[in-house]
Amino acid sequence: MKRNINYLFRALVAAFAVVTLVLTNLTVLQREELMSAAANSRRLAGWDNQSRRGGIYDRSGEVLAQTESAGGPRRYRDSWAFGPVLGYLNPRLGASGVEARYAAVLTGRPAVWSALGLSFPLTGRGEDLILTVDRGVQEEAMRLLAGKKGAAVVLDPRSGAVLALASRPAFDPASVAQEWEKISKDEDAPLLNRATQGLYPPGSTLKLLTLATVLSRQPAAGEQRYNCPGKLVLPGYTVHCPRAHGDVDLAQALAVSCNVTFAKLGLAAGNPALAEEAEKAGFNKAVPFDLPTAVSSFPRGRPGAGETAQRAIGQGEVLATPLTMALLTAGIANGGSIMRPYLVQERRLGALVVDDTVPQKLSTFVTPDTAAAITRMMVGVTQHGTGRSAALPGVAVAGKTGTAENPHGAPHAWFVGFAPAEAPRVVVAVIVENGGSGGGAAAPIARRLLQTALEVVRQ
Repeated sequence: MKRNINYLFRALVAAFAVVTLVLTNLTVLQREELMSAAANSRRLAGWDNQSRRGGIYDRSGEVLAQTESAGGPRRYRDSWAFGPVLGYLNPRLGASGVEARYAAVLTGRPAVWSALGLSFPLTGRGEDLILTVDRGVQEEAMRLLAGKKGAAVVLDPRSGAVLALASRPAFDPASVAQEWEKISKDEDAPLLNRATQGLYPPGSTLKLLTLATVLSRQPAAGEQRYNCPGKLVLPGYTVHCPRAHGDVDLAQALAVSCNVTFAKLGLAAGNPALAEEAEKAGFNKAVPFDLPTAVSSFPRGRPGAGETAQRAIGQGEVLATPLTMALLTAGIANGGSIMRPYLVQERRLGALVVDDTVPQKLSTFVTPDTAAAITRMMVGVTQHGTGRSAALPGVAVAGKTGTAENPHGAPHAWFVGFAPAEAPRVVVAVIVENGGSGGGAAAPIARRLLQTALEVVRQ
């Protein structure tokens, strides 16, 4: 009998521990995720009625969103360009974007509050958010993408601070409730944040990955020459170039975006090596970020030669978000280190700074020497290669174009790059869906964004 009571006691203690862990997980660890769910509209409305929701400001302190009194309406200033960042907020529809991700702090309820079962706010007001986003760069990105489907990411490679996160088509947070019926049924998906959740074949921009894989393992490869006869016939797939490029070195091959050369490089390296390098750049795992992100994929394994060659030039089964391609490019710009991207610089309660984001290293992509070698080749792309439309007067721009084949229509146009090449301060990734040539459709947009962002990030 005594033994049975002992067993029962232990079982009850174990059950209690499990329940405690589950509740802790829900109320603390998963609290932000649950609070950011768009379907959680009842809790959202109740919280906002009890406290004055905190404001959201751009990096210079300009108002983006404000609430003047407890339970009062959310007011947005010139918000047409900020749907991809701010998201929406409505008692009936719920919330998305920054409004959802930071619902707890905006309404004045720290994580421990929910764990204690307390539903009222800690203070009569929520915290204010100071974003890393610059109003001018964000508006310029949205203007440049107007009338198109696509996205643009602009960030500082040294810190990971996001200066702009643009996605088109989009919605205006100020009028989303009135236009919900139209927006929610729009086949062009304005509610989809293409910058963080759009998955596309990266095309020739992924040749930077292939280049990184080769140079990381064989530094001398940069001094070798390769022959391009115009096509490479493989089992089940033929790699084509617009013309026969003849004998080229790696810098020349990147400048003219030679598919044959990079397919050969990918075959020599093998898919396992390419996938390993891709994962260093953020593929095959969720990017830790303030907003929901789709997982960019570079499948592992040992596929056939045709598929391996396609992956080496950014086709086949490879898919990437613009954010992932921006981070890969930032890894090169930042001497091989990829910094964790972030949108919120500070959280404030009145004049008190509650939290100030400290830049964190996310991963090591390549060595400084390899990053420097790739940078030199990328400068050639904008000086005399396919990316000349991204060149800036008096500023060396390092870049790479991409024209990604699309089975559903015209190719997607890509450009990734950074400036100044010798001391990078700004990285940009641009995609224009069905835009055709990366050099024709995406590079000019990237040029304008680099120019605008460099005026903001002066040091």
